[in-house]
Amino acid sequence: MAKSKVIYVCSDCGYESSKWYGSCPGCGEWNTMQEEVRAPVTNKAAKTISSVGAAKAVPIKEISFADEVRYKTGMNELDRVLGGGLVKGSLVLLSGDPGIGKSTILLQICRHMGEEHNILYVSGEESSRQIKLRADRLGVDTDNLYIMSETDAEKISEYIRSEKPEIVIIDSIQTMNINEISSSPGSVSQVRECTNLLMRTTKALDIPMFVVGHVNKDGNIAGPKVLEHIVDAVLYFEGDRNLSYRILRAVKNRYGSTNEIGVFEMMDRGLEEVENPSMMLISGRPRNTSGCCIACVMEGSRPILAEVQALVTPSGFGNPRRMATGFDYNRMSMIMAVLEKRGGYFFGNMDSYINVVGGLRLDEPATDLSVAMALVSSLKEVPVEDDLIAFGEIGLGGELRAVSNCEQRIREAARLGFTKCIIPEYNLRNLKNKIEGIEVLGAKYIRQAFAVAIG
Repeated sequence: MAKSKVIYVCSDCGYESSKWYGSCPGCGEWNTMQEEVRAPVTNKAAKTISSVGAAKAVPIKEISFADEVRYKTGMNELDRVLGGGLVKGSLVLLSGDPGIGKSTILLQICRHMGEEHNILYVSGEESSRQIKLRADRLGVDTDNLYIMSETDAEKISEYIRSEKPEIVIIDSIQTMNINEISSSPGSVSQVRECTNLLMRTTKALDIPMFVVGHVNKDGNIAGPKVLEHIVDAVLYFEGDRNLSYRILRAVKNRYGSTNEIGVFEMMDRGLEEVENPSMMLISGRPRNTSGCCIACVMEGSRPILAEVQALVTPSGFGNPRRMATGFDYNRMSMIMAVLEKRGGYFFGNMDSYINVVGGLRLDEPATDLSVAMALVSSLKEVPVEDDLIAFGEIGLGGELRAVSNCEQRIREAARLGFTKCIIPEYNLRNLKNKIEGIEVLGAKYIRQAFAVAIG
């Protein structure tokens, strides 16, 4: 009888080795090599593998997608992130920090989708009674929702093949296991093989499936990196669980854009959609206060306004402190260097802090001008006008570079009551339509923009 073999597998890239390394030889990450006991392939498994039929190719012209179906989840924000709805036969991985609302949003969509479709909700973490208590609190009372408390992936797959539910939810993949694999649930091999088994099942029956994934202490999805390659879409919940707002972002999506976001607010009866994120992010902002400026970012096809706050204060130590929340620290340092060299604003002996209100992260270069205005406003103790918005990319020469989707950003600002907008001069020259209710001003250099906004 063959003996089991001990190997070490990298949890990030899946590299396998017969001995342990502190740093993975495959990807170079540290402390990712995990021990696994791999059983030899049995005669039954070998027979199953050899009995597979010959592969078959189909001409692309004979493949039709006219009958493609997207299920509506009942949440417009979730449908937006998915690319228009849940595609038949797709495998969607939903991940996020503990307590962020992963199980809550999946149980909530059962309320709407259960009106027309049979749904199987498999939980490896909670009992059926616990799920029933949470469903009552969320108002989920559909007759087409079936609950299963099971962790054996093979039994779950057999049940799906026999009963053929229209939608399946697995909560969570880290609790699933296959008995033939000797490692514990949540290990690299268990997560990989369970996901492969569920993927083959959902593709064979053309059933859409949601899979919940936990995250580790670094914020990455627990388990092997190959888990994200197997699934069709990876959705990630962002936000502090101690705050009420949540942002759902697509990290990967084979059936839609990865730039769209969905905004939710955690309430007593579950997650509520925020249909106007801009109003939510700028509501309650202080008036006539220095260090505040409104930025506009494009999240997919949606322009979103966000409040940028800056605080510049004399440092009590030799080395001034720099801190950025919701904004790239290196980008902040570059902007401050340009302000000193090209604008004449000196931050050498000042502590500087940047904060983006609402938990939104600004990764777009178009927000450079807003951040620079907030910094200069706090440095000079002169507030930016309350009805002014600014956006533009700052170059190392102090020039303002053009940004995309300029007209959409201006229209969103005008809709929310802003009456003055500062944009790069190139965008102003190429602005085709005049937008009523808002005065659009162009600036070629940062000094010109500061002269209009701050003086």
